Amino acid sequence: MNIENTQSQMRKGVLEFCILSIIKRAEAYPSDIIEEMKKSNLNILEGTLYPLLTRLKNADLLSYRWVESLAGPPRKYFSLTEKGNLFYRELENTWQELVHAVEKITEGQQPVIDPETNMNQS
Repeated sequence: MNIENTQSQMRKGVLEFCILSIIKRAEAYPSDIIEEMKKSNLNILEGTLYPLLTRLKNADLLSYRWVESLAGPPRKYFSLTEKGNLFYRELENTWQELVHAVEKITEGQQPVIDPETNMNQS
Protein backbone atom coordinates (compact mmCIF):
# COMPACT_ATOMS: atom_id res chain seq x y z
CA MET A 1 0.00 0.00 0.00
CA ASN A 2 1.26 3.48 -0.88
CA ILE A 3 1.43 5.78 2.19
CA GLU A 4 1.61 8.89 0.00
CA ASN A 5 -1.73 8.02 -1.62
CA THR A 6 -3.35 7.52 1.79
CA GLN A 7 -1.90 10.81 3.06
CA SER A 8 -3.19 12.60 -0.05
CA GLN A 9 -6.69 11.18 0.44
CA MET A 10 -6.71 12.30 4.08
CA ARG A 11 -5.68 15.84 3.06
CA LYS A 12 -8.35 15.98 0.35
CA GLY A 13 -10.94 15.06 2.95
CA VAL A 14 -10.26 18.20 4.98
CA LEU A 15 -9.41 20.57 2.12
CA GLU A 16 -12.87 22.09 1.74
CA PHE A 17 -13.20 22.67 5.48
CA CYS A 18 -9.78 24.37 5.65
CA ILE A 19 -10.53 26.64 2.68
CA LEU A 20 -13.88 27.64 4.14
CA SER A 21 -12.17 28.29 7.48
CA ILE A 22 -9.78 30.73 5.82
CA ILE A 23 -12.58 32.52 3.98
CA LYS A 24 -14.75 32.62 7.12
CA ARG A 25 -12.16 34.76 8.93
CA ALA A 26 -12.12 37.39 6.16
CA GLU A 27 -12.81 37.60 2.46
CA ALA A 28 -9.92 36.03 0.62
CA TYR A 29 -8.11 36.20 -2.68
CA PRO A 30 -7.20 32.74 -4.07
CA SER A 31 -3.43 33.27 -3.94
CA ASP A 32 -3.77 34.25 -0.26
CA ILE A 33 -5.64 30.98 0.36
CA ILE A 34 -2.87 29.04 -1.36
CA GLU A 35 -0.21 30.84 0.70
CA GLU A 36 -1.99 30.19 4.00
CA MET A 37 -2.49 26.55 3.12
CA LYS A 38 1.24 26.22 2.31
CA LYS A 39 2.17 27.79 5.65
CA SER A 40 0.11 25.07 7.33
CA ASN A 41 1.81 22.37 5.24
CA LEU A 42 -1.38 21.67 3.27
CA ASN A 43 -0.16 22.46 -0.21
CA ILE A 44 -2.81 23.12 -2.83
CA LEU A 45 -2.39 23.98 -6.48
CA GLU A 46 -4.35 26.63 -8.37
CA GLY A 47 -5.70 23.84 -10.57
CA THR A 48 -7.29 22.29 -7.49
CA LEU A 49 -8.38 25.49 -5.74
CA TYR A 50 -10.18 27.32 -8.55
CA PRO A 51 -12.56 24.46 -9.46
CA LEU A 52 -13.32 23.99 -5.75
CA LEU A 53 -14.08 27.69 -5.31
CA THR A 54 -16.32 27.60 -8.39
CA ARG A 55 -18.18 24.55 -7.06
CA LEU A 56 -18.69 26.22 -3.67
CA LYS A 57 -19.86 29.42 -5.38
CA ASN A 58 -22.29 27.49 -7.59
CA ALA A 59 -23.67 25.82 -4.45
CA ASP A 60 -24.34 29.33 -3.07
CA LEU A 61 -21.86 28.81 -0.23
CA LEU A 62 -19.53 31.55 -1.49
CA SER A 63 -19.93 34.90 -3.15
CA TYR A 64 -17.25 37.09 -4.65
CA ARG A 65 -16.55 40.65 -5.57
CA TRP A 66 -14.13 42.13 -8.03
CA VAL A 67 -11.52 44.57 -6.73
CA GLU A 68 -9.48 46.71 -9.11
CA SER A 69 -5.74 46.17 -8.89
CA LEU A 70 -3.01 48.71 -9.56
CA ALA A 71 -0.64 45.93 -10.62
CA GLY A 72 -2.70 43.94 -13.10
CA PRO A 73 -6.19 42.67 -13.73
CA PRO A 74 -9.01 42.96 -11.18
CA ARG A 75 -8.94 40.46 -8.32
CA LYS A 76 -11.78 38.22 -7.23
CA TYR A 77 -12.25 38.12 -3.44
CA PHE A 78 -14.40 35.35 -1.95
CA SER A 79 -16.58 35.46 1.16
CA LEU A 80 -19.08 33.11 2.78
CA THR A 81 -22.77 33.58 2.09
CA GLU A 82 -25.38 33.08 4.81
CA LYS A 83 -25.86 29.53 3.47
CA GLY A 84 -22.07 29.12 3.52
CA ASN A 85 -21.91 30.15 7.18
CA LEU A 86 -24.54 27.54 8.08
CA PHE A 87 -22.71 24.91 6.03
CA TYR A 88 -19.44 25.85 7.72
CA ARG A 89 -20.96 25.44 11.20
CA GLU A 90 -22.19 21.97 10.25
CA LEU A 91 -18.73 21.05 8.94
CA GLU A 92 -17.14 22.41 12.09
CA ASN A 93 -19.42 20.25 14.28
CA THR A 94 -18.69 17.22 12.12
CA TRP A 95 -14.96 17.94 12.33
CA GLN A 96 -15.07 18.19 16.15
CA GLU A 97 -17.01 14.92 16.41
CA LEU A 98 -14.56 13.22 14.05
CA VAL A 99 -11.49 14.51 15.90
CA HIS A 100 -12.97 13.37 19.21
CA ALA A 101 -13.78 9.89 17.87
CA VAL A 102 -10.37 9.45 16.21
CA GLU A 103 -8.56 10.57 19.36
CA LYS A 104 -10.51 8.03 21.40
CA ILE A 105 -9.65 5.27 18.98
CA THR A 106 -5.99 6.17 18.56
CA GLU A 107 -5.56 6.65 22.31
CA GLY A 108 -7.13 3.24 22.93
CA GLN A 109 -10.35 4.41 24.59
CA GLN A 110 -13.54 2.62 23.73
CA PRO A 111 -16.54 4.83 22.96
CA VAL A 112 -19.67 4.22 25.02
CA ILE A 113 -22.45 2.93 22.76
CA ASP A 114 -26.10 3.23 23.77
CA PRO A 115 -27.55 -0.24 23.07
CA GLU A 116 -31.01 1.20 22.33
CA THR A 117 -29.90 3.68 19.67
CA ASN A 118 -26.60 2.02 18.70
CA MET A 119 -25.10 5.55 18.85
CA ASN A 120 -21.95 6.85 20.50
CA GLN A 121 -22.82 8.56 23.83
CA SER A 122 -19.47 10.24 24.53
